[in-house]
Amino acid sequence: MIFLRLFWEFFKIGLFSVGGGLATLPFLYELQANTGWFTVEDIGNMIAVSESTPGPMGINMATYTGFTIAGIPGGIVAVIGEVTPCVIIILLITRIMKKFKDNKYVQFAMYGLRAASVGLIVVACLQVAKAAFLDTELYSATGSLTDLFSIPAIIFAVVLAVVYVKTNKHPIIYIAAAAVIGILLKM
Repeated sequence: MIFLRLFWEFFKIGLFSVGGGLATLPFLYELQANTGWFTVEDIGNMIAVSESTPGPMGINMATYTGFTIAGIPGGIVAVIGEVTPCVIIILLITRIMKKFKDNKYVQFAMYGLRAASVGLIVVACLQVAKAAFLDTELYSATGSLTDLFSIPAIIFAVVLAVVYVKTNKHPIIYIAAAAVIGILLKM
């Protein structure tokens, strides 16, 4: 039964997360809340691993979740669920688009999908920022505003952004450096 559930949940994510990997994040937060298969902290780890490994983020996240829940078969089932909608949609669109590619309503729909993608990515970015820079549990416990913000994480993000702009090296260098610093500083 768990395999069917994994397939279905990631089928829905693959079907509705238009815009790429970060667009899957709102759906993963919902999945986390509904199933408890992973924690909000695990989503941050998924993002870190997915950004630092080859391949699409959504596929990496499906693999991570499926493997965590049901081992290698679970990872495979989750990935198949994630990609099945895309395969079906691409097959349908290639047949239909040849006929209707100049249709103004089809073009309007494509512009609407772009806007939806941007909106999902913005929400994902805000959720990642909240997870990285805010400690709402500590703030709830202490009530101190200084406990709400993770000052080391904010400083580290600003320094990394400035260094990136100034040096403009390959992103893998920053990812590796951030991983090492995060481990050393226990961030």
